[in-house]
Amino acid sequence: MNDSIKPRTGFFSVSRPAIKLLLASSMVAFAACSPSPSDDADTSVAPGAPGQESRWAYSGKTGIGTSYEQYQDGHYTDKAATGPVSPVWFSLAQGIVTETMFGLIHEAQLREMQFFISGDGFVDEEKTDTVSHIDYLHTDEAGRPLSLAYKIVNKDKEGKYEIEKHIFTDPDRNSLVMKVFFRALADNIKPYLYLDPHIANTGSADRAWFDDNTWYAQDGNTTLALKTDAVVTKSTVGFVGASDGLDAIKNKTDFIAYQDTGKQTGNVAFLLQLPTLSNTNAEWQFVLGFGKDPAESQASAQQTLTRGYEQVLAHYNGEGDAIGWEDYIQSLPALPQLASTTTDNGKLLYASALVLKAQEDKTHAGALIASLSNPWGDTKSAEQAKTGYKAVWPRDFYQVAMAMLALGDKETPRVAFEYLHKVQVTKTTPGFTGTPGWFLQKTQVDGQLEWIAIQLDQTAMPVMLGWRLWQEGVLSDDEATRWYHRMLKPAADFLANGGKVKLDWSDIELMPPYTQQERWEEQAGYSPSTTAAVIAGLVSAADLARLADDESSATRYLAAADKYSAMLESTMFTTNGSLQDAPSDGRYYLRITQNTDPNDRAALGTANGQPMPDETEVIDGGFLELVRYGVRPANDPYVLDTLPEIDNMNLPDKLRVKYEFTFPGVEGTFPGWRRYGIDGYGEDTTTGLAYGAVNDQMSDDQRGRVWPFFTGERGHYELARAQAEGDIDAASMDTLRNTYVKAMELFANEGLMLPEQVWDGVGNNSEYQYGFGEGTNSATPLAWTHAEYIKLLRSFHDQKVWDRYPLVEERYAQPKE
Repeated sequence: MNDSIKPRTGFFSVSRPAIKLLLASSMVAFAACSPSPSDDADTSVAPGAPGQESRWAYSGKTGIGTSYEQYQDGHYTDKAATGPVSPVWFSLAQGIVTETMFGLIHEAQLREMQFFISGDGFVDEEKTDTVSHIDYLHTDEAGRPLSLAYKIVNKDKEGKYEIEKHIFTDPDRNSLVMKVFFRALADNIKPYLYLDPHIANTGSADRAWFDDNTWYAQDGNTTLALKTDAVVTKSTVGFVGASDGLDAIKNKTDFIAYQDTGKQTGNVAFLLQLPTLSNTNAEWQFVLGFGKDPAESQASAQQTLTRGYEQVLAHYNGEGDAIGWEDYIQSLPALPQLASTTTDNGKLLYASALVLKAQEDKTHAGALIASLSNPWGDTKSAEQAKTGYKAVWPRDFYQVAMAMLALGDKETPRVAFEYLHKVQVTKTTPGFTGTPGWFLQKTQVDGQLEWIAIQLDQTAMPVMLGWRLWQEGVLSDDEATRWYHRMLKPAADFLANGGKVKLDWSDIELMPPYTQQERWEEQAGYSPSTTAAVIAGLVSAADLARLADDESSATRYLAAADKYSAMLESTMFTTNGSLQDAPSDGRYYLRITQNTDPNDRAALGTANGQPMPDETEVIDGGFLELVRYGVRPANDPYVLDTLPEIDNMNLPDKLRVKYEFTFPGVEGTFPGWRRYGIDGYGEDTTTGLAYGAVNDQMSDDQRGRVWPFFTGERGHYELARAQAEGDIDAASMDTLRNTYVKAMELFANEGLMLPEQVWDGVGNNSEYQYGFGEGTNSATPLAWTHAEYIKLLRSFHDQKVWDRYPLVEERYAQPKE
C-alpha cells in the first residue's frame, strides 16, 4: 500500500525553461484561435421553449472516468499537500461523451456531447453513423489500463472522415477535457459540435447563453461553461428540437445564431460550427467547466485549457510526482498475483479495479454506488431529478468493499464501512418510528432516503463486512468494539429479534428470517439467499460481541442463527415442486416462499409485469449463497438436488434460468444465468423496446436477461464443490478458470466495462440489435459484476472462497463424506 502523499508537481522530466516555452506557445495558439460568433449572428432570443421532453443517454457505457484523489484522514479534502479535489465524473457510450456529473456523484449536468458532420450529399450523426472503437490512453506494456483516460476513434462508414477523441478530467479543476483529432478524408467536410446540457440532474429547467467566447448553461446554483481553442465560425444556443440548429443542418441550410434563451427555461443545447475541411486534419480542445456560478465554471474551463492537454493528462494518469491513477494501481499489492489467474493477461482486472474506485462519491467519502448509469436511460424522462443506479445499496456496497479488500486495498473498505452508519436507521431517522438498526434499501450518497423497504441481507452484510475488516487487521480490537456498539449491535439485534417498523409507506412487524424484500427487491417472504446472509451476519456479530464482552448478546445471536439454519429446508425447499420433468424431480430450493410451507404452490406477488401464480415455478441461484458464506457444504444433498433445476435448459423459456454463449473466434461455450424464472426486468420480447419504455408501464412481455455476475457466483460454488470432493489440482483449476473467469471476460465490452445484463438471444432484437452475449441497455458498468469478477479471481488464486466465513462453516457446514 502506498500511503505517501506526493505534491502535485513534476509532470515532465524537462527543464523549467522548456516548460515555460511550452506554456507560452500554448497561450499564443489559444489567442490566435479564440472562438467567436459570425459577424452576421442573429442575437435575438431563441424561441421554442421548453423544447422537446428531455431524456437521459444510452446506459450501456463503454467507459467511465474521474480523477483519483487521496484520502486525508478518511476524507476527501482540498489541502495544499494534494491540491483541490475534482468532483467531476463522465461516462462514454456509442462513441460519445454521455452523462457527466459534477458535485455529488449522481448530479448529472450533461446528456451528451457529439459531432454532426455534413458534406456533399450527407449529414451524419456521430453516435449512429460511424463505426466506433475505444481504448485506454495509458496502459502498461501488457496493455492493461493504468488510468481511466480514453481514446475513441469513430470512423465514417463510407470513409469520408475519422474522429479521434481523448477524454479525461482535470484533477485540479472542475472540468472535463475532450481533445479532438479530426481527419477529413474528402472535400467539403463540415463538423459541428453539439452539446445537450442537463444541469442539476434534469433536462427541463435550463437556460443557455453565449458570452465572451464561452457557451453557458445554468440551472439554479450550477453552471456549465464550454470553452475551446478551435475557431468557431458560427454558433447558437437554443431549445432542443425547436431552435438548436439541428433541423437546419440536417436540411442543408444555415441555422440561426441565437445567443441567449432568455427568461424561458427548458431543454437547451449548443451547436458550434467549425471550419470546413477538405482532405486535411485539425486538432481542437474542448473543455467543460463546472461551478456554482458562471464565473466559477468559466474559470475552471479556462484554467484547464490554458494548462494544456499534456500536463492535465499526465497529472490525471499520475505520471512522475503527480498524484493520479497510477498511484492507486501501485497501492494494490494483489494485482500482479491475480493477473496470473486471468485469461486476458489482467486487462479486465485492472479496469475493474479502476472502475470500482471511480464509483465513489468525493463529498461523502466511502459512498460506493451501484453504477454510473441510468438503466435504459435513452427511454427515461429527465424532466425530474433521479439517481438511477448512482446511489447506495448496502448489498452492492458490500460486494464492492469485499472486492477492494481482495485487491489489497484496505483503506477504501475501511472508509466505506464507516460511511455505512450514515444509511442505518436510528431513532433520529426522519419520519421513523419503531425498532431501529436495519439499513435503508437505497439512499443518495448524502444519506437522503429514496427506497425504504427492509431487506435483511442488506442489514446482515454491514455486520459481515465489519467482522471481516477486523479479521484482516483493518480494524483494531478497540475500533471493532467501538463500531460493534455504535452500528453492528443494533443491526444484529434486528436480525435476531426483528420488530415493528413505520417509515413512510412501510408499516410492518417483521420477524426474521422473513424479509420484507429479498435481494431482487420484489418479493416478501423466506429466501435462501437472504437467510444465508442473515445467518452469516449473526455468527459474525456473536464473535464481535465476545470481543466487546457482551456474552449475553453473543449467545442470543447464535441461538437465532441456529434457529434460522434449522428451518432452511423445511421452509424453503420444496419436495413436491411443479418442475418434475427430468432432470428435475420436484425437489429443490425455491427462490422465495411467502409462508412456511414450500409445498403449497402458493402465488407470489406480480413483479415487473409478470404474475407468478406458483412459487415452485420460480427458481434462482440464490441457494448457492448458503455455500458461499459457509451455511451449507457444497455437497449438501439439498444443494445438489437443486442444481438440475437451475441448469435445465429444456425448461420453457419463461421458467428457464441457464443459457450458454458462444463468441466469434473463441472455442467453446460459456454459461450464464438469469436472475430467476419469470423475470420481467428487461426488454420486451415482442416489440424489442426497453424495459418500461412506454410511459414507464410494465408489459407482460418484458423479460429479464442473463446477468454475468451469476457466472461468477457459480464459479465460486464450483470451487467450493471441488474442494469438498477433493478434486483440486492444476488441471481442475485450469478448467474452472477457462470456464468461469473467461466467460466473465468475454461478457465485458470493448471498453472493459461489465454489464448488468447481456443479450441471450430471446425475443425481438430490432430496437437495439444487440450482439449475442453483448451487454444490454440495462446498467453498465455494474459495480457488483466487476466486484464478483475480482472476488472470483481472488478465490481461484487462493483456492478457497473469498466470501466464506470460517466460523459459519465450522458451525453448520462440515463437509459430508
